[in-house]
Order: sequence, then structure tokens, then C-alpha cells
Amino acid sequence: MINSIKIATFYGLFAIVATLTNISTQIISMHFYTGLFHIQTSIIMGTATGLIIKYLLDKKFIFKYQTKNLKHESKVFILYLIMGIFTTFIFWAFEFGFQIIYESDAMRYLGGAIGLIIGYILKYFLDKFFVFQTVYFYE
Repeated sequence: MINSIKIATFYGLFAIVATLTNISTQIISMHFYTGLFHIQTSIIMGTATGLIIKYLLDKKFIFKYQTKNLKHESKVFILYLIMGIFTTFIFWAFEFGFQIIYESDAMRYLGGAIGLIIGYILKYFLDKFFVFQTVYFYE
């Protein structure tokens, strides 16, 4: 039970770190690029940076997973990415939905944060059962 609480706490903290990374990247992107598709560009850039940060933190601290070499690392990351596609659509639906409804950067970021929270909860279980599952068989 204590281990589950510890994992949930750290997973939540890492989700906050990844969310702040995502939103910060979007703000920086919007500052430097104001051209055509600037909102979409910022969301894609934020998603990419948040994904990489979250992957590294999850792999090392949540699932305590070690890859054998670059090829293995690539396969694990691709699986992580595939599991993230569905949850990314949830995140984007909220973020774009809030943008369409409220036409405000602040509300778009709020929608993005809500979508990320929902997505991260779902993603934990997808990653546990489909990406990092081998660690549980060897413990």
C-alpha cells in the first residue's frame, strides 16, 4: 500500500513537471513564432518536450526500467509513444476545445492541463501493462 502511494505521488509530481514543461514550451513558442498555425505549432512542440521529459522520469523512477542498448531504448520509446497517441488525442481535444469555446490563451492552457491530467492517469496503466511490463516479471 505504501509503495502504491509513493508511486502515485511521484507519478503525479512527474506529471506536473511534464505539464509545466509542455505549457512553458507552448508559451515560449507563441512568443517567438506568431505566424500561420502558431497555436498548432506551439501545442505540438509542447507535446514533444513534455513527452520526452515524462518518458525519462517514468522509465527511471516509476517503472525502474533499464534498457540494454540504443536499439532496445528505441523500441521502448516507440511503444511509449504509441501508448501516448490515444492519450495525446484526449489532451488535444481538451486544449483545442477550450481554445474554440473560449478563444483565450489562458483557457486553452487550462484545457490542456485538464486533458493532460486525464491522459496521464490513463497512460500510467497503458505503460504499466504494455510498455514497461517486463520489469514486473523479473522482480
